[in-house]
Amino acid sequence: MSLPRFFLDPPPAVPAEGLTLPLGAETARHLKALRLRPGAALELVLEGTAWRADLAELDRDRALARLVAPLHEDREPPIALEACLPLTAQLSLWDEWLPPLVELGATRIQPVIYARSEFDPGKTAARLERWSRIILSACEQSHRTRRPVLHPPMAFEALLAWPTAQKWVAYELATGEANPALRPEPLAFTSGPEGGITEGEFAALAAAGWVPVSLGRGILRAVTTPVALLGAVQMDLGRRSIP
Repeated sequence: MSLPRFFLDPPPAVPAEGLTLPLGAETARHLKALRLRPGAALELVLEGTAWRADLAELDRDRALARLVAPLHEDREPPIALEACLPLTAQLSLWDEWLPPLVELGATRIQPVIYARSEFDPGKTAARLERWSRIILSACEQSHRTRRPVLHPPMAFEALLAWPTAQKWVAYELATGEANPALRPEPLAFTSGPEGGITEGEFAALAAAGWVPVSLGRGILRAVTTPVALLGAVQMDLGRRSIP
């Protein structure tokens, strides 16, 4: 059974064996909910490095942990996975797809305002903090060692100048092209909101070097598409050895 993991960012001191660190009130309450007691083992992530630690003290709103040793593990994907996700009319869809995308290794999360996004700046800004908490929780649950970066929303046109060389767009209409082969280099991927990507947007993406990918003959929901695509990518990565 895996140990509970918590991110401590930024760490209050240079990590070293034997160092005692405060974990904060929210983490202390979480530890109490898990019914852990002083002496229990846990894991901490400090500046991208996972450490084995022991719980030294625990009160209702205060906890201390003592670092035991670095874990020397690497659970991050071998290539950068940049999720350029559509802002949806139902912003609650983001609450659904963020955890599995984080679990599947997304390293960057970029909200994109598509033509059918129904973008409301105020409502979206109010959600960003919640999405950051969801991302952190998913990182801890899946034992990631790095937290994906969540960026502010950007206009669709910014995708046309996206610098990543390997770019995929999930598109529901048949294009007559086979799915591209995954290359061992950073990958950006995107998909449409409810109602899909417009023909004009797809034509612009294709002209800018985004390659269409098919996820089957059916039409997937907006919330299903990016998770299915990233799952397929991880399946392919598991077939090869990429340093």
